[in-house]
Amino acid sequence: MRADAQKNYDHLLTVARGLVKEQGADASLRDVARSAGVGLGTLYRHFPTREALLEALLRQGFDELAAKAGDLATASTPGEALVAWLRDLVACANDYRGAIASMVAAIEDEGSALHTSCVTMKAAGTRLLVRAQAEGEARSDLDGADLFALVGALAWVGDQPALAPRADHLFDIIASAILAAPAPKRPSRARR
Repeated sequence: MRADAQKNYDHLLTVARGLVKEQGADASLRDVARSAGVGLGTLYRHFPTREALLEALLRQGFDELAAKAGDLATASTPGEALVAWLRDLVACANDYRGAIASMVAAIEDEGSALHTSCVTMKAAGTRLLVRAQAEGEARSDLDGADLFALVGALAWVGDQPALAPRADHLFDIIASAILAAPAPKRPSRARR
């Protein structure tokens, strides 16, 4: 990429990061271009879709989360590692209010610009979950899809102004449920 094009790309990302953090994932692309002092055509040359822009914004955080999962796997107990990583993932998702819907959709859509980043991040979390399960520190009836769904729910809570003050408390409840051994199933009682 030419130096001026790289400068525009980096500047667009910086401006977009601020606007998306402030206004959410549905921030106007026109506002991004205007705030960056470039034309809409320049924005679309670098980011042909909103999803491509979100992918560029989220990729760095997801790459950091994947690397952190590797570090945590050797530096912490399995349960602590999983909870620390989940907390960071929820925080990353909350940095980009409203992006969780795009992240969830991208897992299933191989054509999505976000797909590879989301799948890589989800796989890193799944490895931490499997390690915690192998050590008996996490429920055995969860898988990576369940974990990602719980993160989505926690990120959604953080996106809701009326619920956001409860987000940390709810995170702690979910984390303790993930780390708890599943309750034995009760035998069903026949109805009379």
